[in-house]
Amino acid sequence: MTFLWPEMLWLLLMAPALVAAYIFLLRRKKKAALTYASLSMVKEAMGAGQRFRRHIPALLFLVAIIVIIVATARPAAVVTLPSQQRTIILAMDVSGSMRATDVEPNRLSAAQAAAKAFVADQPANVRIGVVSFAGTASVVQTPTQNRDDIFAAIDRFQLQRATAIGSGIIVSLATIFPEADIDLSSLLYGRNFSRGVPLDQARKADKPPFKPVPPGSYASAAIILLTDGQRTTGPDSVEAARMAADRGVRVFTVGFGTKSGETIGFQGWSMRVRLDEETLKEIASVTRGEYFYAGSAMDLKKVYASLNARFVLEKKETEITALFSAAAAAIALVSAVLSMLWFNRIL
Repeated sequence: MTFLWPEMLWLLLMAPALVAAYIFLLRRKKKAALTYASLSMVKEAMGAGQRFRRHIPALLFLVAIIVIIVATARPAAVVTLPSQQRTIILAMDVSGSMRATDVEPNRLSAAQAAAKAFVADQPANVRIGVVSFAGTASVVQTPTQNRDDIFAAIDRFQLQRATAIGSGIIVSLATIFPEADIDLSSLLYGRNFSRGVPLDQARKADKPPFKPVPPGSYASAAIILLTDGQRTTGPDSVEAARMAADRGVRVFTVGFGTKSGETIGFQGWSMRVRLDEETLKEIASVTRGEYFYAGSAMDLKKVYASLNARFVLEKKETEITALFSAAAAAIALVSAVLSMLWFNRIL
């Protein structure tokens, strides 16, 4: 447990002073009792149990004061809580390679079915957005809690040529951080990428400098990237992943299809499509996410089920001042009630 205002813990030095004051008051009362004709009458009236019980309310009140002082220091602890204001972006590959039938009935249909099952299992307070990418990327559904709108967006997928995985990651980031004003036009279509210039240098010079955060530190959003991993155009996939890492966003990658791949034909041309696991593993590693292999529709459902478990609860450092304050109030109330029941007065 840590404290946001640890300097307030110095107030705990008041506890010994309060104990000393209590003992002082007890001795004064003892001296006043000497005016009785015979102290033996007082001792007979008050047994050992009664003498101990008279100190319990005061002891409880002292504990309440100590607890409230600790609460003043604003304690914080790592606790597991239901995720709040969670945003998940499903970035899904709709390139021609997704028509391969090495996963029945084909990669795209199986991916759509599993994605909808994943969406249906999410808590109602989780916002989900959908980004599709092929030769470029676009937002087909802004983050929403309306599951019907998300299902409709997934059903509208149309296969296109080329695969720009980096574009899918960048557009997903822009969807998570709309206020960041990410320059999509230069990042997705600028000439810097063909020259190997890092993504961070492709931003406009007049923007304030961006301060990176530790990878995986942004707990309010995550990207689930589903693809066969074969980039053919657009920004470099790993460089785009580094952009996500600099913003603390984790990218969970799902490799879809068989490792041996398949030869497919589309509008008069044919190509061999296979799963590029190395790239997907590196994307996940850079962003502190995780890579999952889904070689069949059933495997994909299992992958999404495991991801669902990850997004329901999360551990994070949370201020627990309210818990300490409530405990202090309860202890003080018990002290007052016992004092009234036993002695018809409060302390």
